[in-house]
Parts: sequence; structure tokens; C-alpha cells
Amino acid sequence: MRKTSLLLFCILLGLAAYAQADRSQLRSGNRKYRRQNYREAEIDYRKALVKDSLSLAANYNLASDLFCQESYEEAEKYFDSATKLSEGSEYCADSWFNKGDNALKRQDYASAVEAFKQSLLLNPADIDAKENYIYAKLMLKNQQNQQNQQQDNQDNQKNQDNQNDQNNQDNKDKQNPPQDQPQDRQNRPQDSPQISPQQAQQMLRAIQAKEKETQEKVNKEKAEALKSRQKDKNW
Repeated sequence: MRKTSLLLFCILLGLAAYAQADRSQLRSGNRKYRRQNYREAEIDYRKALVKDSLSLAANYNLASDLFCQESYEEAEKYFDSATKLSEGSEYCADSWFNKGDNALKRQDYASAVEAFKQSLLLNPADIDAKENYIYAKLMLKNQQNQQNQQQDNQDNQKNQDNQNDQNNQDNKDKQNPPQDQPQDRQNRPQDSPQISPQQAQQMLRAIQAKEKETQEKVNKEKAEALKSRQKDKNW
């Protein structure tokens, strides 16, 4: 994969002459950039942007400088500006190429694939762009497979947790049955105190005697009623 810094070294000189911003700031930044004084070069490029925010050279060079400082997130902003400003110019393919390199560093493989694709459309003979395009597509596929695998693992873990919760609840229900269920026969409370066989026999004889007394009383009342009806009957 082509090193972005090597690509920029040749282009920076051309962009400095092409720039619409203050040329002294750009030239100063380029000299510091070539000496790898990236922090000092950044200051010069930002000063150039203050004077002309639409300068292709200032946006392009600042993006490349931030890339070398590994400030990839911030570099993306200026690479975006550079690709728009370079549209229709000889620098457009390289702008897309470097934007793709920056996306690779951020592991934004979908953006990298698109950037290298745009670079190839502008310069189909660029072997480095082809290699990086293939590499970005491979990394994107691997990333998607990993994400799918992680999602499957999360779903499986969630299902397992739900099953464990259900099993725990079932075991708890078995160990602690609801209080409104009938109790086992041996655990039912006694409705009356226990009595001896002798006491039971006495109670039975008393009940029989009471029934006999009641029956005799009923028979006597029936006999008297019959006699009364016979006296009152007219023959």
C-alpha cells in the first residue's frame, strides 16, 4: 500500500505554486513539512487557511500534515474539503487516494472503498489505488463478518440468559408451591381432637338412644292425631 507521505512530497511543491492563499505561509509550511516538523507546518497551513478558507493547497496540505501527526479524525475534515475543491483539477485523483488512506487509518473501510473507487475512476492506471481498493474491500468484508459474529454471539447469550432465568423460576416454583394449593393429606390440620375407641362407643350409644327417644315421640304424636281425626269424622 502506497505511503501517503511519499505521494504528498511531490505534490506539495506543485500546490504551493497553485495556491490562492498567502504563498509565503504555504512555502514556509512546505519546508517544515519536508523536515518532518509537522506541528510547526500545521501552524503555517492554518494561517494560510485564515486568509483563504477555499484554498485547495492549504486544505490539502493541512490534511496531509494532520495525517502525518496521526490526527486522522481532524484530517478527514480537510480531506473532504480538498476533494471538493480539487474537482476537475489534476489533483482530484490524488485527493481521493489520500482520503482513502486516511479512512483506512480510521478503520472506516466503507469510506475507504468509496474513496479508492473514485480515485480509480479518475486515474484507472493507478496500480496503488487498485491495490488499496482491493485491500479496503477485504477489510470491509472481514469487519462485517466480525460484526455479524458478535451480533450472533450476543443473541445466543441473550437466549441462554432467558432460558436460565426460566429454569431458575421453574425450580423456584417447584420448591415453593403457591399457598392456595391443597396441602398433602398428612400435612392437613386436624379439624377435631383425637378420641379413644371407648369414647367413640359411648357417643354412638348416646346418639342411638336419642334417635330412639325421638322416634317414640313422633309415633305418639301421630297416634294422637289419628284419634282426633276419627272423633271428628262424620259417618
